Amino acid sequence: MNFLQKLFGRLNPRPEKRYYRFQVQCKRCGEIIEGRVDLDNDLSVEYEDGGDVYYARKVLIGDGSRYCYQQIEVGLKFDKNRNLLERRVESGGEFV
Repeated sequence: MNFLQKLFGRLNPRPEKRYYRFQVQCKRCGEIIEGRVDLDNDLSVEYEDGGDVYYARKVLIGDGSRYCYQQIEVGLKFDKNRNLLERRVESGGEFV
C-alpha cells in the first residue's frame, strides 16, 4: 500500500490557477462582458522577445440584449511563469 501511495501520490494536478479572468465594458452600450484566458492552451509564444513572453488575443462580443454587437479586442502578455505583464484593450471598450 505504501508503494502505491508513493507511486501515484506524485501525479497530483498542478495547484496553480488555470484561468486568467477579466472584465471589459463596451464603450457603445456600457455592457460588462467577462472573458477568460486558459493559461495552458490559449497562449502563443512571442519569438521576438527571446521566447519568454506569451501573448493572448481575445475578441469579445456581448450577449445582444442591448442590441449591440460591438467587438472588443483585448491583448494580454504573460511571462514564462504565466504572470500578467501587460493588458490592453485595442478597440471597443475598457477594462473594469
